[in-house]
Amino acid sequence: MAIPAPPFNSENALPLPPILENKDAKSPSVFLPSALIREARRQKGLPVVDVPEICILDPDGDIVRRLKAEDRAKRFDAWPCYHTDLYTFSLGGETVGILGCVVGAPFAVLIAEELFACGCRILISLTSAGQIVALENPPYFVIIDRALRDEGASYHYAVPEAFAEADPRIVALASDALKKAGLRSIVGPSWTTDAPFRETAAAVEAARAKGILAVEMEAAALYTFARTRGVLVLCLAHVTNTMGLTDRDFEKGEAGGTADALMILATITKAMRSASNVVP
Repeated sequence: MAIPAPPFNSENALPLPPILENKDAKSPSVFLPSALIREARRQKGLPVVDVPEICILDPDGDIVRRLKAEDRAKRFDAWPCYHTDLYTFSLGGETVGILGCVVGAPFAVLIAEELFACGCRILISLTSAGQIVALENPPYFVIIDRALRDEGASYHYAVPEAFAEADPRIVALASDALKKAGLRSIVGPSWTTDAPFRETAAAVEAARAKGILAVEMEAAALYTFARTRGVLVLCLAHVTNTMGLTDRDFEKGEAGGTADALMILATITKAMRSASNVVP
């Protein structure tokens, strides 16, 4: 039997929700990624080895599964993380790192902090996303240039603002590289949510009114983290569905969308590596 929720008590109402209380973006954190990495290495007996300079987050895990099935991915045994496995593989002649199933803003930023503390210099996130503005039939790719901050992690890194902005240099670089390669992509904003099963009709319509192209779960937090830390992060959305509102939804393309995804990633990583004005 369902237990009814307690009645709302106005005496307990706060002027600000807890997510916005006691936040000072300029104040240093007590807990640092370097401390977690130090203790993980000690406990696991791991050597100090840098991760690849370019790393990829694969929240759906489809790319990692394909690479492992084809024996193209090698486990990076020196990765000092308690929660994930890091794999390396060759992408466009470059050895890159990839982590699967890093889903949601808090988890993505946790792993991003650890990656950059371990030698990563460029992080690319490629996540599946739901369509908001119907530009064309899914699947297709969006280079996210800004993300609506409807998640919690970013408010621990920066003062409240509606959007988290990408670095315009890497957005332009990625867009130009894909155009030159004849690969289709769209540049535009996304909506980052912590609660995918609470995408109400009113919330979707409000996002659509802002011109938002897709809804996903990581970009706003990753971009806020990147701006705060001064690091390079690019977020891509693979728009694969209409949130289950049509039949035969969530079709990602050839090999679960991984064929197109790997072409997109290879083109962007090659362009980033050759752009000395963007990558330090």
